[in-house]
Amino acid sequence: MLSVKNNLHIVRASAVYDLIMTIGFMTPWTASLVLKGFAALSAALALERPVPTFDVNSMLFVNLLGSIVTVWSCWRLMHPSRSVGIYDACARALFALWQLYAVAHGASVLILGFTVFEVLFAIAQWLPVNDNAKAREEAGGHAMLFT
Repeated sequence: MLSVKNNLHIVRASAVYDLIMTIGFMTPWTASLVLKGFAALSAALALERPVPTFDVNSMLFVNLLGSIVTVWSCWRLMHPSRSVGIYDACARALFALWQLYAVAHGASVLILGFTVFEVLFAIAQWLPVNDNAKAREEAGGHAMLFT
């Protein structure tokens, strides 16, 4: 069982990871550079599934995703809480599901690198937290208001 303090550290760490990994997708110009980097990595690793190039419509969704995840990351850094971590864990489970679906249907296997972190952060944020007030209440019948 995690302490509340450790849980908040995990919520913040996941936010920092997301910020680093997605801020480059916020604009068409930076997203193009990031995708060129992934394409170069894919070629260097001689992967069979290339990184696609995006038309303006697809790039819009890349930029929307980059923007919303960046804002969500900033929120989690400024206001970490257990409930924010649970919501983030749910979002990560969905992201991991759709990443696995995409790879199963021909997307680049480079996506699986992201999937690993999605799953690990989802599990870490979902772990039970030892809320001292709740533990005292269950052990002694009631919790003290001020500790």
